[in-house]
Amino acid sequence: MYWALAAPTLRSIVIGAIVAAFGLLIRALASGHLRKDEELTTSGPYACTRNPLYLGSAFLAGGFAIAGLSWIAGVLVAAYFAVFYYAVMRSEERDLREQFGAAYDEYASLVPLFIPSPQRAHEEALSEMSARFSWRRYIRNREYQAFIGTAAGLGSLFLRMWIRSRFGY
Repeated sequence: MYWALAAPTLRSIVIGAIVAAFGLLIRALASGHLRKDEELTTSGPYACTRNPLYLGSAFLAGGFAIAGLSWIAGVLVAAYFAVFYYAVMRSEERDLREQFGAAYDEYASLVPLFIPSPQRAHEEALSEMSARFSWRRYIRNREYQAFIGTAAGLGSLFLRMWIRSRFGY
């Protein structure tokens, strides 16, 4: 549906790609810190928000909304993201609370659910951002798939732009 509604231009794709790249960077940094099911991750982006992967995904969604240059498609993307990801964040929060108990409760009392805390980002996150990042974790968490998916999505928007310019629809 998004693709059919999209009316991308070269300019919208470039601007959307820049926003999406910021999302990929956030997701990459987060996945390089994430030790899923091993321990409660609180370093790097996780010191600013409890859900940096979803924050990165929000930038990806925003990038695609911009790249598609259709307010209807943009509203659909935003509505999907808001409903689906909020429910997923709350569900994961319950799981983490069960798994890590009081440690998670303390972490949750200090770090916001989604919107990053600039105050925490300034000292805690930036000082540890590169110190604990691991390319091995990035690869183990298969975060490169987000890059591949984003590249394919942007490529499909170039195709959509070409079809619209050649055939008018």
